[in-house]
Amino acid sequence: MGRIRRADETISREVDSGIAELIPDPDVPRAWMLRLNGTPQSHVDLDDPTHLEFEYLRRLGHVADLVAPGSEPIRALHLGGGALTLPRYVAATRPRSSQQVVEIDAALIDLVRGVLPWDRNWRLRIRNGDARAVLEKAPEGAFDLVVTDVFAGARTPAHLTSVEFVGLASRVLRGGGVYAANIGDGGKLAFAKAQAATVRAVFPHVCVLAEPAVFRGRRFGNFVLVGSHVELPVAALTRLTAGDPFPGRVEHDDSLIRFIGGVPAMTDATATQSPSPPKGTWGLPDQ
Repeated sequence: MGRIRRADETISREVDSGIAELIPDPDVPRAWMLRLNGTPQSHVDLDDPTHLEFEYLRRLGHVADLVAPGSEPIRALHLGGGALTLPRYVAATRPRSSQQVVEIDAALIDLVRGVLPWDRNWRLRIRNGDARAVLEKAPEGAFDLVVTDVFAGARTPAHLTSVEFVGLASRVLRGGGVYAANIGDGGKLAFAKAQAATVRAVFPHVCVLAEPAVFRGRRFGNFVLVGSHVELPVAALTRLTAGDPFPGRVEHDDSLIRFIGGVPAMTDATATQSPSPPKGTWGLPDQ
């Protein structure tokens, strides 16, 4: 059970990567938002781990829902931990799933464990370390799902954006496994297009999920990239994404090629971190 707190109590702690804040949700008892250096990272409802407040997490939840039939348990690797929103969701919707979470910030892990504990019966292991370093040592063909959701501040680190990195993720997936990544971009979408090209350089079946306005570059937002060596359930993803509170779109096949527009994939030699979101995006304060 989570700790008892006043309705207006924010918990602020210095962690390895800066200042972490756990902010109570005024509308949902025992629900919290994690903000790291001013950037919202996670939302957790301790009473309902299936509740996904952030739209990009809903889309990752759709991917997790379709990795295997029904509530069949899966093996999942989460690169980037935050407050463990998606691992909690998978544990609740797919009992007996085996999950490993990699989080570079050890002090953040301790904070989340102390304030937002999870069910001890869940097969959930938290490992402190760099996402790529851990991925390099992970066993081949060990996972059904690999999710990359790593941000240094509000930006995805460059060493997690290359063909070589996605190739490492492919190596640890079983034959029918699925890779998913959350990134942010806006404007001309050069980074998002390059990331889509990067995933396509490794996986033959790829789709990208985002809100229509984000796809058009009208505002900065989240893109969820999905890749696999087997055909993806695009029709089901399209239906689920269109039914979200903020409906999304799924680009794949020819429409995805048009979106990429010839932008080349990123390699370790050319990789860059994702662009900084404008002030006012994702709850960042306006200047």
